[in-house]
Amino acid sequence: MNGKECNLSLDELLKFDGVMAAGIFNPEGKLVEYKSRDEMPEEMAEMTAKFCGTVNMMFDALASAYTQLYKMSWVPQHNWMYSGGDWTVMISGTRGIFVESSKADLKKLFTALGMC
Repeated sequence: MNGKECNLSLDELLKFDGVMAAGIFNPEGKLVEYKSRDEMPEEMAEMTAKFCGTVNMMFDALASAYTQLYKMSWVPQHNWMYSGGDWTVMISGTRGIFVESSKADLKKLFTALGMC
C-alpha cells in the first residue's frame, strides 16, 4: 500500500453507525490491533486478518500481472470491499471494518476510509 490508508483511529471508526469491529493487520495477515462494539471474539478477528491479508496478496498479484501483461496501471492497490448477506467488509490498506450493512451509510464509510 502507498499511504492512502485511512487515518482514523479504531475508536473513531467504531463511532459510525453499523460498524461492528475495526482492525489493523500486517501484510502477512497477522492481527495487529482490533476493537469491537459487540465484542467480536479475538479468534474471529484473527481469522479475518488472515483472510484480509490473503485477499490483499491475491489482488497485488492480479494487479501486477495486469499492469505487466496489458500495460494498464493497476498498482499500487488502495482498497477493496466485500458485501454479502447482512455484512460488508471494507479494507483500506491494512485497516478494515466489519459493517452490518442495513445499519450503515456505506457512502460515509467509503469517505471515512478514503475509498472514494
